[in-house]
Amino acid sequence: MNNKRLIKVLLLDLLIFIITLSYYELNKYYQIGIPCLFYKITGLYCPGCGITKLVFSIINFDFKKAFFFNPVVFILLPFLIAYFIYQEYIYIMNKKDKIFKKIPNFIYYFMVIILIIFGIFRNIL
Repeated sequence: MNNKRLIKVLLLDLLIFIITLSYYELNKYYQIGIPCLFYKITGLYCPGCGITKLVFSIINFDFKKAFFFNPVVFILLPFLIAYFIYQEYIYIMNKKDKIFKKIPNFIYYFMVIILIIFGIFRNIL
């Protein structure tokens, strides 16, 4: 195990945690949020609509509500988190040079297809 790499990963994770928590607090107290430009322009929900509310619901341990804000991202999120944790582990153990390796193209294609299908069905229903 490489201690310098471990510290680098922990600092990165801490930074992500602080940014997420700060955004949550800003939104909670001042209603500062990121609007969906796709929705504002078209009036249709994009496949990502509801992600902010999903994350905030997860922070509050309201998983049922989180699921209904964006079911596809809710289902994909544990896999993405596990993938990134695995990448950090590999990096810490000196098995590669970068913290995050490029995600294989077939995963991108799979996610894009799923999100497009979800986006279509979300607006039909």
